[in-house]
Amino acid sequence: MNTYETVFILNPVLSAEQVGETVKKFKGIIDAQGGKVSHTEDWGLRKLAYPIEKKKSGFYQMLEFDMPGEGIRNLEVELKRDERVMRFLSVALDKYAKEYAEKRKGKLKSKS
Repeated sequence: MNTYETVFILNPVLSAEQVGETVKKFKGIIDAQGGKVSHTEDWGLRKLAYPIEKKKSGFYQMLEFDMPGEGIRNLEVELKRDERVMRFLSVALDKYAKEYAEKRKGKLKSKS
């Protein structure tokens, strides 16, 4: 099992309910591939660095999960197929990135 982090940008015209449904869909795909979501973050509506599909903002979502290596391909295919997703990036975390992610989670919990 490898640890991955995927950040994706959703279309800004979606409602909060549609954003939640989309995140739930991708969590389900991860579970179906034998993975387990360990952390999610909703970064909210943010301005983009450059226009994508003539849109200047988007809803950012981050998922951190453990999954077998072959499962990530299927997740990325589904991200590409979903028209609500404007961009995405999946990264395999090494031991240093995992330590940093744990520190970041701790800071988020202390702010809450």
